[in-house]
Amino acid sequence: MELTVLGASGTWPNAGSATAGYLVQHDGFNLWMDAGTGTLANLQRHIPLPEIHAIVISHEHPDHFVDLYPCFYAWHYGELGTPGLPVYIPTGFTEKLMRFESVDGEVAMRAAFSLREVAPGEGFGIGPFRVRTELMAHLGLPALGFRLETDGVVLAYTGDTGPTHRVEDLARNADLLLSEATWQDRDDLMPFHLSSRQAAIHAREAGVNKLVLTHIWPTFDRQVSIEQAAEVYDGPIEAAVEGMRLGVGT
Repeated sequence: MELTVLGASGTWPNAGSATAGYLVQHDGFNLWMDAGTGTLANLQRHIPLPEIHAIVISHEHPDHFVDLYPCFYAWHYGELGTPGLPVYIPTGFTEKLMRFESVDGEVAMRAAFSLREVAPGEGFGIGPFRVRTELMAHLGLPALGFRLETDGVVLAYTGDTGPTHRVEDLARNADLLLSEATWQDRDDLMPFHLSSRQAAIHAREAGVNKLVLTHIWPTFDRQVSIEQAAEVYDGPIEAAVEGMRLGVGT
């Protein structure tokens, strides 16, 4: 399994970067995981757009899904893809996604995409991956964390979350935990995101082999995030940056 970072900024992107988005590949299958601002452009640095095989979206905040719209326009109106691209989204999100489309646009999007709502805790198979979801702690939303398994290799991704034991349930003995780490140490941490230290504690308790910090607040020094995480987790730690490619389980 290979993970490519398409976007790693938390909430908004700095110049030349993008918000949340990742390409997960295995056995020729291309899974786009979260579709934040700028990630569609970056995706095409690695694969042609028609070679997207499926998309999964963690939750309904724009920095994680907004590039679904230009993907739809290219897929349908640009005739770059075949109808029925599988798109897995949280429960109740279909109606919200359609609010920005006309009646004709909604019909077209439903033809271009096979929208499949996923309840927290639900599992599904997609290409070579077995996917398990967990409900994350994010502003009361049906925010999904994903656990992807294939050929004995495990990638866990939190999406957005505050501290919750479900991160550890999701990431138990994973080869790689891709964890949001929006904050650095402070006294008034907002509980709907993790600090790098909190992410590292979850990684330690889950027994993961490697921690990759992502969704870091754009004005923060990522090296500081790594240093704070390293104080509580002694495994390898990296901060995600656009274009980074990682072998999961290697």
